[in-house]
Amino acid sequence: MPMNAKEIESLIKDRFPDAEVTIRDLAGDGDHYAAHVVSGEFAGKSRVQQHKMVYDALGGRMGDVLHALALTTAAPKS
Repeated sequence: MPMNAKEIESLIKDRFPDAEVTIRDLAGDGDHYAAHVVSGEFAGKSRVQQHKMVYDALGGRMGDVLHALALTTAAPKS
């Protein structure tokens, strides 16, 4: 069963309460999403580290109930 955008956002915000999260359904099928996540916890981290943090927040759902996620991350601009 596919995930919906609210579930993805909720999982990310549970892990990163300060995050600004934008989710877009790319294909209208509940399987292909784009997510943009901005969190202070990303400060000083590489993009790879930031993405790993988000994937960890999704708790192993990537590649299972969540087929594809085009992910962009950033630390807030000061």
